[in-house]
Amino acid sequence: MTLAAFLGPAGTFSEVALLSLDLPGCEPLACTSIAEVFEAVERGKAELGVVPIENSIEGSVTATLDALAFDTSLEIQRELVLDIGYALVAAAGTKLADVTAVVAHPQASGQCRRWLERHLPGRTVGAANSNAEAVQTAVATPGIAALGPVLAAEIYGGEVLESGVEDYAGNQTRFVVIGRGIAPKTGHDKTSLALFMKKDKPGALLMILSEFAYGDINLTKIQSRPTKRQLGDYMFFVDCEGHVDDPHVRLALDCLRLKLREVKVLGSYPNAR
Repeated sequence: MTLAAFLGPAGTFSEVALLSLDLPGCEPLACTSIAEVFEAVERGKAELGVVPIENSIEGSVTATLDALAFDTSLEIQRELVLDIGYALVAAAGTKLADVTAVVAHPQASGQCRRWLERHLPGRTVGAANSNAEAVQTAVATPGIAALGPVLAAEIYGGEVLESGVEDYAGNQTRFVVIGRGIAPKTGHDKTSLALFMKKDKPGALLMILSEFAYGDINLTKIQSRPTKRQLGDYMFFVDCEGHVDDPHVRLALDCLRLKLREVKVLGSYPNAR
């Protein structure tokens, strides 16, 4: 039996993503935060974990990126993209006019911000650790509504007041499976990197980009983040096409290692697109 950690409780999109992987003999292990998912895999309580890493509306999930870059030696084993649809959920018998406040995971409230402003103006929006936790709170608290998946409403006995409350059609979230080791080449791979500069200087980003350009390597994402050392000190997250065992990718990374303080491979894994 394989234990797989996910951001719980039951009914989150992370659990939906885990179930969609269709892993034989997999037993889900619910965790209360993304950090706890990483800790469960790091300490051997679970063999793998499923965490969100990027949303098409709100962008990157910084808790996942920072854990991969700063807090763990785990690698991304696999990715999957999930269509995301939110419902407004409350206790049975609640009407939209009865809602006095909303509770949601920060990513969810960000993805439904315009809908909330239009249909529930003036209501406070509180934060929850997960979408399913938000639904649990709403079902147990009169006047509170939650943003979450329909699955969570079904599990916890909530009533769907409105469905499809996300601001943009085609809302998707990319999830990654974390574990130990680099996944084998498939011929349709991508590599995620954390790049740390020795010092900030003019042309530093151009130098990084040039190594990928020389190797004819397509970048699918680049993002700067604070290194957590001091204000103004940044590093870069990069996703590129190809596997670390591809000669042109290996050469580009070897060249970058000569010029940067650290090149950390966060994973090399099959591209979901």
